[in-house]
Amino acid sequence: MTSTASSTDTRQEQSPFEQRQTWQQRLRRFGYRVPDRRGDVRDRLVPPYTRPSGRLWSTLGVPPLPAKRLTRWSAWGGPLLVTLLAGVLRFWNLGSPKAVIFDETYYAKDAWAIVHRGFEVNWDKNANSLILNSGGDVPIPTDAAYVVHPPVGKYVIGLGELMFGFDPFGWRFMTALLGTLSVLMLCRIGRRLFRSTFLGCLAGALMAVDGLHFVMSRTALLDGVLMFFVLAAFGCLLIDRDRARAKLAAALPVDAEGRARPDAETAENTRIGLRPWRLAAGLMLGLAIGTKWNALYIMAAFCVMAVLWDVGARRVAGARRPRVAVLKRDLGWAFLSTVPVAVVTYFASWTGWILSPSDGSGGYYRDWATRDGRDSDWSWLFPDWWRSLWHYETQVYEFHVGLSSPHTYESNPWSWIVTGRPVSYFYESPAPGADGCPVDAGEKCAQEVLAIGTPMLWWVGCFALLYVLWRWFFRRDWRAGALACGIAAGYAPWFLYQERTIFFFYAIVFLPFLCLAVAMLLGALVGPPRSGDTRRVAGATAAGVLTLLIAWNFIYFWPIYTGTPIPIDDWRARMWLDTWV
Repeated sequence: MTSTASSTDTRQEQSPFEQRQTWQQRLRRFGYRVPDRRGDVRDRLVPPYTRPSGRLWSTLGVPPLPAKRLTRWSAWGGPLLVTLLAGVLRFWNLGSPKAVIFDETYYAKDAWAIVHRGFEVNWDKNANSLILNSGGDVPIPTDAAYVVHPPVGKYVIGLGELMFGFDPFGWRFMTALLGTLSVLMLCRIGRRLFRSTFLGCLAGALMAVDGLHFVMSRTALLDGVLMFFVLAAFGCLLIDRDRARAKLAAALPVDAEGRARPDAETAENTRIGLRPWRLAAGLMLGLAIGTKWNALYIMAAFCVMAVLWDVGARRVAGARRPRVAVLKRDLGWAFLSTVPVAVVTYFASWTGWILSPSDGSGGYYRDWATRDGRDSDWSWLFPDWWRSLWHYETQVYEFHVGLSSPHTYESNPWSWIVTGRPVSYFYESPAPGADGCPVDAGEKCAQEVLAIGTPMLWWVGCFALLYVLWRWFFRRDWRAGALACGIAAGYAPWFLYQERTIFFFYAIVFLPFLCLAVAMLLGALVGPPRSGDTRRVAGATAAGVLTLLIAWNFIYFWPIYTGTPIPIDDWRARMWLDTWV
């Protein structure tokens, strides 16, 4: 019988994997690379960390033994040095300006009330001046206040106030501490993500000299606290990913040459066991949601990302049906170790409000169930505190979705990525010779704290974001996909609320992932180790110049990050765009 297939059509003789290459081959013109499936699969499941070449140490004149020790110590030594720099910058003159700047007028006082009474209160309209003039020695009101953000971030700020007093240094201490620690976390996360201590430290250093991160670390607002918990959750999931893949790698059979090979039976049936880092991620996500509700989007994105990581791990290990294997072995525990933990953590954060009296002298709406809601259809099933809290949350949701009152510094999220509309937290015009204004200034000085990212970093970040998306789609690089997920989770949801009053400083949540993307781009500029000397020197020069420009840009804008009085002409020189004024 004559075959109906063309004699030149060889697809019937190809394996299913080879047939799937058709579209991949077409994408090669855009940079797509077919994954190399040869070698020890353990190196694909848990790639080794890169080490500096011997040529580098010899060029620097470092003998072999000290070079070996430096390489070993650099895993923590490098991140700690970057963190030290970040800490010095953030804690230097932290109490200046000695004023209640921007939304500190809400959170500093709410934090002081919540650590003493368990709920927020209504303060007198002249409370700010009383607090500053008395050193924080003011009585705490008893009348409960209606607030629209959960309590975790205010507890964090309040902890600093308990330790150092009810003054600008006290209410900024914890945000400065978390901002510094977030740099350390980013260095370590970048090292684990890229398998490179250098790129990890580069990412941390970039965030250390970002103006938005710097200003938010020195201001008692909630968004810096939120960023810390989101980054910590990502780091926990990243550690969990490595440990789960290591267990799969250890379970794979080894051939006569000592190399592990993909094995369907092992990949589909191996149980990972207890995954404490996922529990830690659930805790961090719960604290993030307990700081601001937009962390709910981030939790959803991170959970999907973690499941896809599991699918990828079992596929690399040799599973024929990795999705089915994950559904059977991983998905249930993945859900239980994150979402319920986050929910329990969130409700636990309301303990102070829950334990406050329900007779009208406790937290806002604490008495709703016994007063307005006593005839509720659910009163027989849920306790009073639960129904009161549910009512409170529904009122807060309605407030958030309906918030549209105009504000001078509101901005559309389309402008965030290019720092189109920063937020002025503090501005005064001291006269020459007064309050730090130079005597020879000629006219009044400008003293401003402007929440704006280091422009060069964010503008390079635009290209880095495009590079990450390209690398994720065409190279199937999971690291790029993780960074795209982190940026999208913190950024994309705001496009749903473009009519709402929103601000650029909300972008602090996805800033760490943007810094990782810039580090990834700079690493690509340097080139892989196998590249020739000319390519590496040219790439390193380009990456070095960009990094120095970003650092210079931070130094140039230092006065308007710290509220340092400068002549008005110097201030105008730093207003590069009309929308920054």
